[in-house]
Amino acid sequence: MSAELNLRRLNAADAGFERKLDQLLAWESVSDPQVNAIVDEVLARVRSDGDSAVVEFTNRFDRLSVDSMAALELGRERLQAALDGLPAEQRQALETAAKRVRSYHERQKQSSWQYQEADGTLLGQQVTPMDRVGIYVPGGKASYPSSVLMNALPAKVAGVKEIVMVVPTPGGEVNELVMAAAALAGVDRVFTIGGAQAVAALAYGTATVPAVDKIVGPGNIFVATAKRAVFGVVGIDMIAGPSEILVVCDGQTDPDWVAMDLFSQAEHDENAQSILVCHDSAYLDAVEASIGKLLPTMERAEIIEASLRGRGALIKVDDLDQAVAMINRIAPEHLELSVADPQALLPQIRHAGAIFMGRYTAEALGDYCAGPNHVLPTSGTARFSSPLGVYDFQKRSSLIQFSAQGASEMGKVASVLARGESLTAHARSAEYRILPEDNE
Repeated sequence: MSAELNLRRLNAADAGFERKLDQLLAWESVSDPQVNAIVDEVLARVRSDGDSAVVEFTNRFDRLSVDSMAALELGRERLQAALDGLPAEQRQALETAAKRVRSYHERQKQSSWQYQEADGTLLGQQVTPMDRVGIYVPGGKASYPSSVLMNALPAKVAGVKEIVMVVPTPGGEVNELVMAAAALAGVDRVFTIGGAQAVAALAYGTATVPAVDKIVGPGNIFVATAKRAVFGVVGIDMIAGPSEILVVCDGQTDPDWVAMDLFSQAEHDENAQSILVCHDSAYLDAVEASIGKLLPTMERAEIIEASLRGRGALIKVDDLDQAVAMINRIAPEHLELSVADPQALLPQIRHAGAIFMGRYTAEALGDYCAGPNHVLPTSGTARFSSPLGVYDFQKRSSLIQFSAQGASEMGKVASVLARGESLTAHARSAEYRILPEDNE
C-alpha cells in the first residue's frame, strides 16, 4: 500500500455519517451516454443484419479476422478435448466443484402441484423449464470457469433443453479451463463472441445463433447495458454492478484473514467494494496494518489498492446490533459474519446476497466450490432480489378447472365484481355458467 493511502474510516456515531455512507455506496453501472449509443448501434445492426454484423463487430472488437460464423462456433468435441486435456489436479477440482454446485441446486427444484376443492374445482400450478437459455461468460484475461458452472448447472437441473454459451476470445485467446467447464456442465453450443453483439445475437437470433428465452451471466459495461436494452424481448438475470463484500467482525478473527478477505473482492477490479464493520477501533487499526503488510505480496496489488482507495472503508459501530442495522442498510452481495455465534445474528438479517458464517468461512469458498450460486445481487439489490438458482430457469403456469357447481358459485362473485368495474362482458361470461337453480 502506498504511503499516502489512508483507508477511509467512518464512524456510525459521527454527524453526517449517513450522507458519507450514501456517497460510499453510490453506484450506477449503465448510465454512460456514449456506451448507450454504441450498444444501440450494435443491437440495431445485429437485429437487421444477423450473422454478418456479429462477424464484423467480433473482428473489430476482439481483433480477429474471421469470415463467417462457422469459425466462431466450437463443437462438443472441442469442449471435450479441453476437459480431457486438463492437468489431473485441475480436472479433479473442477469436477468436485461441479458436483457440489449440482447437488445444492437439485434441492431448489420446484415441482408442479394441485388441489381439489369440495365441489370438484381444481386449482394448482404447473412448473416447466425454459426451452433455451444463453449464458454469457467473460473471456480473455478475465476468464471464469466457475461462472460457467454457476450459470449452466442450475439451468441443467431445471431441465432446460438447450444451453447456448457465448464467450469472447480477444486476439484468439481461448481459455481451456472455461471450455472444459462447458463440457462438464453439459453446455450444448458455444460461440466465441462477446460484448453487445453476443447479447443481441442471443436475444434476437441470427441464422446461426438461436434466439434464447433468457440471458444470464456477468459482463462489462457494454454487456450490462445491452442486457438492460433487450430485457422484455428476453429475460435476464440481473444488471450486476462491481463485486462487493461486507465483513462484520467481533474483533477476534486473525486480522490477516480479514485483510485477505477484503482483498478477495478488491482484486476483481478497481470499482469493487470491500468494507469492514467492527465495534473495536483497535481491531480496525490491526486490520489496516495487515492490509499494509500484505498488499505488497499480492499479484494484483495495484487493482486492490485502487479499489480500497476509491470504494473501501473501515466502519466503526457501537456494537453488533448496530452492525446488523448496517448490514440491512447496505444489503451486501457477500456478507461475512466473522463472529463467535453467527447463527444468533441470522434472524435479524433481512438483506444479503450470500451469508458466510463464522471465522473459517472465507467468501472465496462460495465463489468456487461451496455449492450455492455465486451469481448474486449487487449494489443494494439484495433488498428485492436473490441469488441465481434453478427457479430462474423454471416458469410457473396457474391451473384452474372449475366444476359446474364451482363455476356457478364463483360466477355470482365474479359477476358482482365485474359489474363493479363496468366490465359487462366479463360479468355475462361468468353469469352464463350460473346454474338455473342458483338463480332462483
